[in-house]
Amino acid sequence: MNYTDRLKKVCILGAGGKMGSGILLLTAQEMANLSMMPENKSKEFSLTAIDVDTENLKGVKNYLRIQVRKTAEKTIVKLRGLYRERTDLVENGEIIDQYINDVMNLVQTSTSLEHAFGSSLVFEAVSENPDLKIKLLSGIEKNSGGNTWYFTNTSSIPIHSIDEGASLGGRIIGFHFYNPPAVQRLVELIPSNLTKKEVREFSMEYAARLRKKVVTSNDVAGFIGNGHFMRDILFGVSEAENLCADMPLPQAIWMINRITQDYLIRPMGIFQLTDYVGLDVCKYIMQVMDPQMKDEEIHCDLIDRLTKQEVKGGQYPDGSQKDGFLSYEKGRITGAFDLETGKYIPAEELDRACDSILGALPLAHVPWKKLIGEPNKTGILENYFKQLTGSQATGARLAVKYGMNSRRIGELLVEKKVAATVDDVNTVLLTGFYHAYGPVNDYFI
Repeated sequence: MNYTDRLKKVCILGAGGKMGSGILLLTAQEMANLSMMPENKSKEFSLTAIDVDTENLKGVKNYLRIQVRKTAEKTIVKLRGLYRERTDLVENGEIIDQYINDVMNLVQTSTSLEHAFGSSLVFEAVSENPDLKIKLLSGIEKNSGGNTWYFTNTSSIPIHSIDEGASLGGRIIGFHFYNPPAVQRLVELIPSNLTKKEVREFSMEYAARLRKKVVTSNDVAGFIGNGHFMRDILFGVSEAENLCADMPLPQAIWMINRITQDYLIRPMGIFQLTDYVGLDVCKYIMQVMDPQMKDEEIHCDLIDRLTKQEVKGGQYPDGSQKDGFLSYEKGRITGAFDLETGKYIPAEELDRACDSILGALPLAHVPWKKLIGEPNKTGILENYFKQLTGSQATGARLAVKYGMNSRRIGELLVEKKVAATVDDVNTVLLTGFYHAYGPVNDYFI
């Protein structure tokens, strides 16, 4: 079965979620483009979006239509080539509308797993629960004759464990899109020792056609991205708890978040990023990773305590941020959670308390938003980190300590044979997490 035939009958599990809907969009457009090639005119293509929530499926159809229009408007020259034989389509608007209809006509929605039976390819993007993934994929496998290939969007669960649990015979690979899939360039590809060569080759071609940057991770729980991120969270929590000898926990959380965002020039501080992903999601990822780590503990008591109080972070359907370690209003951080009172301490109060302790940022500091667009980014970073490492201010010293630990995590991922090289670790953090520089660098030695 060639590339095109493998994409003739596809289903997306969890299509109503944020990750699933993005995967649906990318796949629908790729399938529509294939269907319009002259050699494929006689072939039928179908894409089934499966989710347990009917409201989610209604929403994803609207999302799909809006996003396909945006794509069509940006690629009108390419579409004119695809529709060159359609003499009835003259105006740009007519071509755009036709493309939207062609994409939408490929897609059907369902709440029944039966509609995935016999698929040539299944994308799985349900919650990060190994038992659920195995149950769903084994149900499809038992009714599909052993010809289905599986892509799982898991960000932490070992692929071989899903393969063995669902008896998939090596026809599965980890294909971890970063959020949001339609925008993020990175894909973390995770073959297991069981994954068939042809499955891996197909996944590489699919990623290339989507113009994604691929980094291959070995099949170790957490992979590269979460392997670094979860350990980064644990270090951030540890540093905050150490500060609690001299200050309340909300102030310590606030301080470490500022250090990781401002002093280390990241797009988000470590606690804001944890909130963005979701405390409950991070907790679950750690639960997946911890049993696999013989020489270290991947567990966070503080996250356990917060989730018990229903402080979970995450995002609302419109993409706005839910409160977690920190509180938010219209995209702005407004406070930090106090476990003792169950309330958020206002940002103004926390800033006043932290400013006198942290000290001033080095004069060469450039905010992340400005730095990303600078052509001389490397030179700016070298100058800034020279000043940072030479400073005796509390904020600078804590930032250097944090940066050195981030580097150590990156090196550890190579030592543990999760990543092949430190360049792979750096690429994941640069591309998948939008960092301005990789964790394994010459700034922190």
